[in-house]
Amino acid sequence: MHLGRPDEAVGHRSAFQRRGRLRGPGSEPLHGFLAHNAPVHDGRQEPDDGRVVGTPSFGVTAAGAEVMDKLSRGLMDGQLLTGILPGAGDLAGRLAAGARAADVGCGTGHALNLMARAFPASEFRGYDFSAEGIARARAEAAEWGLGNVEFEILDVVELAADPPFGVVFAFDAIHDQVDPVGVLAAIHRALEPGGLFLIMDTKASSSLENNLENPLAPMLYAVSTLHCMTVSLAHGGAGLGTMWGEERARQILADAGFDLLDVYDVPDDPMDSVYLSQRPPTA
Repeated sequence: MHLGRPDEAVGHRSAFQRRGRLRGPGSEPLHGFLAHNAPVHDGRQEPDDGRVVGTPSFGVTAAGAEVMDKLSRGLMDGQLLTGILPGAGDLAGRLAAGARAADVGCGTGHALNLMARAFPASEFRGYDFSAEGIARARAEAAEWGLGNVEFEILDVVELAADPPFGVVFAFDAIHDQVDPVGVLAAIHRALEPGGLFLIMDTKASSSLENNLENPLAPMLYAVSTLHCMTVSLAHGGAGLGTMWGEERARQILADAGFDLLDVYDVPDDPMDSVYLSQRPPTA
């Protein structure tokens, strides 16, 4: 769950995935977000086994997609091309030269559309389980006249590995996944050897005692307990939650076979870190 900088609402993602879903609070006060975004039983039948599970209604409606889109734009417009990508080694250079890139949990696709416009030599694919988010992503791409980006409704554990990608992005997405191990395995398979994987996620420690001096920690633990972690657990998932932290992120990436190249802060954003990793060139 991304709530953005404390001085403005600038979160990210609207994705809702069956085995992994993404979040997004509104720009209203936190108590209002928590009141109407806690997981609810909507009576939907899972197609594979018929179970009735608790699913969050936020993010699959037009209103939810609009709210979460507004959360992401400030940060992405201000920092994606000038702060986040320049910190990621030669990633921007690869995109400038021409690469096949994906955004898993792309939400309303604004970040991917920004990159597609900035790097016309590259080919971009956005994946999300939210039909409303994908519709908005496609509409913006059409409005901007972009011919090098496509969006697809997809559970990202089913991400195709052929043809492979040179770059994969996951903006504020992994901690919400029901099956983060399966998602990372799918991303690892989908990357070409030497391909880059960029995660932007909550800046925190995995240990409570190391977060005591963080003034944002009480809010982030509350959001995690009442939404991010709980939605994952409602599907029988891992329940990483918002405060899964750097130590666990490092371990999960290593277990999935990634080489971690760097961890760095997002400029002007005290709530996020960027993890730049790579599928080993010989893998």
